[in-house]
Amino acid sequence: MVWIVFFSFFCILAYMWWEAHRNRVVHIELTFPQFPSSFRAFSIFFISDLHRRILAKKIVEEIKGKADIVLVGGDLTEKGVPAARVKENIRRLKMIGPVYFIWGNNDYEAEYDLHSLLLEEGVHILENSAVMLQSRDGEKLALIGVEDMSKRRARLDKALQGVDENAFRILASHNPKIVGRLRPEHRISLVISGHTHGGQIRFFSFGLYEKGGLKSVNGTAVFVSNGYGTTTIPLRLGAPAETNLITIRSWKEEDKEKMLV
Repeated sequence: MVWIVFFSFFCILAYMWWEAHRNRVVHIELTFPQFPSSFRAFSIFFISDLHRRILAKKIVEEIKGKADIVLVGGDLTEKGVPAARVKENIRRLKMIGPVYFIWGNNDYEAEYDLHSLLLEEGVHILENSAVMLQSRDGEKLALIGVEDMSKRRARLDKALQGVDENAFRILASHNPKIVGRLRPEHRISLVISGHTHGGQIRFFSFGLYEKGGLKSVNGTAVFVSNGYGTTTIPLRLGAPAETNLITIRSWKEEDKEKMLV
């Protein structure tokens, strides 16, 4: 009897370890009526909460040529993670496309100058700032990034300064609680976040946080990823590790069922 209990416990732990180390790319398709049609489709490879993991080469090969940009949603590292591992992750991400980065709460724990490391590797850091991307027809997309809320560094007002009035607006924030600061006049169409790990360990529908996914909050589409790594313990249950390929298109009549806003 004891060995059955021990074996069952071992199987559960093995399964939780497997969920924590999965190498999934979850595809998200979004359509918006206000998305500039001249972009046709715009794809973002989103990865958040790497913490101690190294991005699998199989994901790089799967995504290469499919994403316009890479967005790192914070917690690229944490205390105790060597700079060499961070560099390797960045170099793998650069094989997919230009890399944009926002700060997560654990990134400030780095025991080296992470800011300088990122700049040396050619990463675009969004520190309460925005970058304007433009189609050949001159239509614009604004990628807006704020620093981490838990460190009281998030300045949405500053990040929005200089953003073109007619640009389609995507807000990247490590912590999804930024949604509580949004106002209609901000005209944010999409928020992309991580941080919560989808609860990391869930029992049925119960977890410390909501499971990652897509929802609409006051007319804004909000996507929260389960994230790629783990914190405290290298185990997951009911919220498997993931990366995301988010593709955004202009809404058309035949896409009514996909329209969120």
